[in-house]
Amino acid sequence: MKRFIYIITDRNRNNLHVGLCSDLLKTLDFYRQMPTLFFDSAQHLNRLVYFEEINTEEQAMERFKTVSTYTRPQKEKMIRPVNPDWVDLTIGLNFESGIRPRPQMRPSLSSRKAFTF
Repeated sequence: MKRFIYIITDRNRNNLHVGLCSDLLKTLDFYRQMPTLFFDSAQHLNRLVYFEEINTEEQAMERFKTVSTYTRPQKEKMIRPVNPDWVDLTIGLNFESGIRPRPQMRPSLSSRKAFTF
């Protein structure tokens, strides 16, 4: 079963939290629903900036232990080559998994043009 090592941060990039999970989208949704469960209200962890997909549970646990002991500069050194602008990678994950948010408004029927063949 695949496991994910991830680094999540707040909007100001003050905190870097390392985690291990089997379902990355479900874990990120949990962080979104319970923003103050682990941290106070000033430190909402909501931006996925790095993740690795690992095939075995043993390798994932070893990698998690290693990355958890890294200092902040070492974690930044991991993040910057793959995500130099520190953008939220959740958007890409939602797009790839087919869980795209629905548009706010549907186009009106009158603006559609009929095509005849």
